Amino acid sequence: AFRTDPVYQGSHWLCVLPKRPPGRSVAAMGAQAMLKTLLYAVNSLLQRRRYRAALAVLKGFRNGAVYGAKIRAPHALVMTLLFKSGSLREKLKAIAQATYTHSRNLAYFVFTYKGLMALQSRLQGKNFQLHSFVAACVGGWLVFGENNHINSQINMYLLSRILFGLSRLAVEKGYIPEPKQDPFPIFAAVTWGIVLWLFEYHRHTLQPSLQSSMTYLYDDSNAWHDISDFLIYNKSNSQK
Repeated sequence: AFRTDPVYQGSHWLCVLPKRPPGRSVAAMGAQAMLKTLLYAVNSLLQRRRYRAALAVLKGFRNGAVYGAKIRAPHALVMTLLFKSGSLREKLKAIAQATYTHSRNLAYFVFTYKGLMALQSRLQGKNFQLHSFVAACVGGWLVFGENNHINSQINMYLLSRILFGLSRLAVEKGYIPEPKQDPFPIFAAVTWGIVLWLFEYHRHTLQPSLQSSMTYLYDDSNAWHDISDFLIYNKSNSQK
C-alpha cells in the first residue's frame, strides 16, 4: 500500500515517503497500528510457558461454552418444536434458555476442573490419578449438582458411558473374564425391556423428555380419527 523503496532520479537517489491511502484517516491508521501491537503482545503472552496452566484454564472455559452451545442448541430446537406447546416466542425463549444453561454449566465445570487440576499439580509437584477424580467431584457438585432437566440429561448421559467404560476396564484389568460372545445384544434386550416396563407401569420415574418421546411413539400411535391424523398429523385439530 505504501512506497518506501528508494527511487533513482537523474543523479540522485530519492526516498519516496509513505503516502496515506485514499479514504484512510490518520486516526484509522493509528488504530490499526495499535491493534497490531496489541495482537503481538497477546500472542507473545500466549507463548510463555509460565502462564500455560492459567491460559489452559481459560481456553477450557471457552471450549466448554462453545461445545455446550453446539450440543444443546440443535437438541433443544428439535425437542421444543416437536413436543412443546406455546407461541413461537415462548419456544424460542425455551431454546435459548436451554442452550445458555448447558453452555454456561459446561464452561464453569471445565474451568473448575482444570483450575483444580493445576492447583493440585502445583501443590504436590506432579499429577496423580486421584487429582482427576477429586477435581471432577468438586466440579460436579458445584456445577451439575442442581437437580434440573439439563443437568439430569447430562449426568444420565455420562452414567451410561461410564458403565461401558468401567466394564471394558474390568475386562482389561482381568477383574472379569472377557466374554466369549458379544454381550451387546443382551445389553440391548435388557435396556429396552426395562425402559418399556417402566414406561407402561411406572411412567413417573422416567425423565420428562423421555416420557414425551415415548408417549409420541407408543401412546399417540393408538389414536386416530381419519386419514389426516393417521398419516399426516399426529393429532387432529380438535385434539390439539
